[in-house]
Amino acid sequence: MSIVKNNKSTLTAWCMYDWANSVYSLSISSAIFPIFYEKFTPKTTTLFGGEVASSVLYEYSLSISFLLVALLAPILSGIADASGQKKAFMKFFVAIGSLSCSAMYFFYGTNLFFGLSCFMLATVGFAGSLVFYNSYLPDIASPDKFDRLSARGFTLGYIGSVTLLILNLLFLQKSEWFGMEAPSATNTLPFRVGFLTVGVWWASWSLWPLIKLPKVPKTSSIKANMLGKGYKELRKVYQQVKQMKTLKLFLSSFFVYTMGVQTVIYVAAIYGSKQLKLESGDLLKTILLIQLIGIAGAYFFAYLAKKQGNRKALIVSLIIWAIACVIAYFVQAGKPNQFFGLACVVGIVMGGVQSLSRSTYAKLIPGDVDNTSFFSFYEVAEKLAIVLGTLSFGLIEHFTGSMRNSILVLMSYFILGIILMLFVKSPKLNAHKDMPLNTASGQ
Repeated sequence: MSIVKNNKSTLTAWCMYDWANSVYSLSISSAIFPIFYEKFTPKTTTLFGGEVASSVLYEYSLSISFLLVALLAPILSGIADASGQKKAFMKFFVAIGSLSCSAMYFFYGTNLFFGLSCFMLATVGFAGSLVFYNSYLPDIASPDKFDRLSARGFTLGYIGSVTLLILNLLFLQKSEWFGMEAPSATNTLPFRVGFLTVGVWWASWSLWPLIKLPKVPKTSSIKANMLGKGYKELRKVYQQVKQMKTLKLFLSSFFVYTMGVQTVIYVAAIYGSKQLKLESGDLLKTILLIQLIGIAGAYFFAYLAKKQGNRKALIVSLIIWAIACVIAYFVQAGKPNQFFGLACVVGIVMGGVQSLSRSTYAKLIPGDVDNTSFFSFYEVAEKLAIVLGTLSFGLIEHFTGSMRNSILVLMSYFILGIILMLFVKSPKLNAHKDMPLNTASGQ
């Protein structure tokens, strides 16, 4: 039985999953969890018989989580295409993610490995659910609706995540309003209630899409094919990419600078807390500031790409990223105004570089191929870049004892990305002043 496309209630339900899950990526991955982790966990812990800084262990946990996601993604994509069980698998990963997030309520800081296990499982649940969520798009909408629908989901996700983060900020800044004592060395309740609200928000708002999204007809009855299909498609795309010089150069640049971009996104809060000794309230306000400026930045770089072309716009953004790393290296501890200034610089390029990267890639892939397979390749490349970026950040901190040295390594990624981007030349990336702007980006 075929699915009726462009059904209004179905499209609304699909968008609402962005509203449901985006609270995890903002509140847990980027904001309250890393701040809590730095303030309330032991400074060092024992791992495989040796002593390691807890912040390094956090960075390694991120690497492992995204390595699992990168390994699972091709299998999940194959299942999504062939099994007709998208909704069931999406429910499974939503349950893993939201329950693991809610379980962080019982993370007191001293039970370090419990907390990190919950964090890693929640990350896998989040990323795994997105594989099935994203794969629903061509099933429920016609191609002419893709951009607008993605933009609608992106907007809802942004509003929802900021709304809950503001509530979590109130838990920390105005704890007495909610009958709690202010957070202290002996009171972690406001943070832990924040973890619980994210899990409950994620699970409860997911009910809408999980009920309304249709069951997708299966395309294959051979389970072995389902498991291997994703990897076969990735190998096929890799062989094609090797024959396309411009696309190969772009992906090389993308892979390198993404190691810097995504690592900054995931370690910014813990860097501000540990290295710069900033208060929780200042850090959360800064993250909100980055979100607000990031939206404006995405529109600015879309405008710049329209006027100057994608390649030049990306190079400008990477130069600003490199400058931001220099600023971060010299920001003084206990100086929140300096960190706010850095946040403004990062916010300008954070949204722009991500949306431009995706649109540039879309322009460079051939028009007569399976776009799903090419974007699956793109997603796996991005996840592996996060693995290497966070791993290198953690290793440099571990061996040098300073996050500032890790920042210099991130700067080198942006510089190498700029060099590679200089060789990316294609008429497809030239300015098209008569074309409308499109800043929409999916997850």
